[in-house]
Amino acid sequence: MSPLYNGSSRKQSDNLVFCQGVSLYIPQPAINATVEEDILLSVDYSCDGVPTIEWKYTSSWGVQKIVEWKPGTQANISQSHKDRVCTFDNGSIQLFSVGVRDSGSYIVTVTERLGSSRFGTIVLHVSEILYEDLHFVAVFLAFLVAVAALLISLMWVCNKCAYKFQRKRRHKLKESTTEEIELQDIEDIEC
Repeated sequence: MSPLYNGSSRKQSDNLVFCQGVSLYIPQPAINATVEEDILLSVDYSCDGVPTIEWKYTSSWGVQKIVEWKPGTQANISQSHKDRVCTFDNGSIQLFSVGVRDSGSYIVTVTERLGSSRFGTIVLHVSEILYEDLHFVAVFLAFLVAVAALLISLMWVCNKCAYKFQRKRRHKLKESTTEEIELQDIEDIEC
């Protein structure tokens, strides 16, 4: 589905829609966000006079009006979005602290005083940060650290054993050499 939709006579170029008195531009028709993020649903319009701007939210549960206002006047924000929405004179809105429940299509309608209007859609996808994945990574790293510590300890023990073995061998070799020398000395004396 195109991010912008127009009824009759229109000329569309990218995300910009021109019509008899209203043009609407949506720079980012699809937005990905994570939970608790503040997001800007950005639009820009041009028309003759001061228009009425309305935002609606559509999801699998139905359509819900978010806000309606005329630039320069106070916005009429729905109860469900009180304290979560900020409006801008260019027609954009900002949603604060989004949740997965905010995923869906946001439809903006700009209506000029003579009645012509244009609307466009922004699709928002909000995803959760999967803490189970982070937990798995933390457990896996702890396991790797434990294995590394075990291997280092094993190498240290092997090194100590090898050192003791070499020392014992040198001592035996030294004793054996000393015995041979003593035996030679004793043989020399007996002869």
